[in-house]
Amino acid sequence: MQGDGGDRLPAANGRLVEVCCDESGSDGENLTGGNTDVFAHASVRLPVPMAAAYVQEIRDRIRSPASEYKANHLLREKHRAVLEWLLAPSGPIHGTAQVHLTEKAYFVVDRAVDLLLGDAAPALPLFRRGRDLFGEERWRAFLQAANQLLRARNDGEPEAPVDSFFRTIGALRPVAARGEAGRTLGRLAAARSRADAYRAGLPTLIPVLNPLLPAVVATAAYWSAGGAAVRLVHDRQNMLTPERIAWIEERARGSGIRLAGVHLVAAREDPRVQLADFLAGIARKIASDELNGGADPVLTALLRPYVDPASVWGDEDSWALLGPGAAGCAAPSANINSAV
Repeated sequence: MQGDGGDRLPAANGRLVEVCCDESGSDGENLTGGNTDVFAHASVRLPVPMAAAYVQEIRDRIRSPASEYKANHLLREKHRAVLEWLLAPSGPIHGTAQVHLTEKAYFVVDRAVDLLLGDAAPALPLFRRGRDLFGEERWRAFLQAANQLLRARNDGEPEAPVDSFFRTIGALRPVAARGEAGRTLGRLAAARSRADAYRAGLPTLIPVLNPLLPAVVATAAYWSAGGAAVRLVHDRQNMLTPERIAWIEERARGSGIRLAGVHLVAAREDPRVQLADFLAGIARKIASDELNGGADPVLTALLRPYVDPASVWGDEDSWALLGPGAAGCAAPSANINSAV
């Protein structure tokens, strides 16, 4: 089935558009030791009847007895033709769907640097050089220490995450005595008071390390770029409490984004959310494969037109292939992606 394109174009100025969303790859605040290294937040703008017809066509093509279809159905090799059909330029969601990607390890570095220095700009060069400069083991220790510093949950001594992080910084500094990475580490080493203050007043309403909330704001920014007001219909989940939705709406307004509200539904109740669920899971898998050097170039090329240029991605080589025409990486916007 193919649409006629009448409802697949960017919104005109002054219109209210409804966009449906879902995510894949959530590990809470455990971004360096979880099950996935990529978080994907997908959105789809289609009329309900058209989306329902596409979901039914996917079911008809796959013919699985499962009561609820997920992205892994389309990712199976025997359904490769269905996956390519879904993403293809002539397919059902091309031009009317988007996915915001977050490389989790980079997100951790970006948030830690921004918190301690009040400026996220040094995060990207530090991240790009880190593994080669310090070696896999020491770089992994730094990522884990930064993750523990920022996450709200701590089962040990209250000061343990701060102590561990600054011990790690101390071990890295002799390796990078000169150059930009060394200067950034020196500035981080001098920011102990900021780290102590952060741990003393941990934010519980808006966790610094959860990528969902800034991704929702970025999604609203994407769809309102043409001047439309955007209403987001999102798969229901525990993270999106009324208080956090209010924060999302306030953050959007403060950034000049015309977000008309966020409404939660069960994915199985809205075929548009089901399509967003498919795209999020597919995009997470393709992006992770590209990040880890095991990519399928055909699928990467098919995904590229859907990727939000404002995605939070630090790895230069994979972004050169995933990013829509990007020559470099997309660093987080201080207004949209900063969690606090």
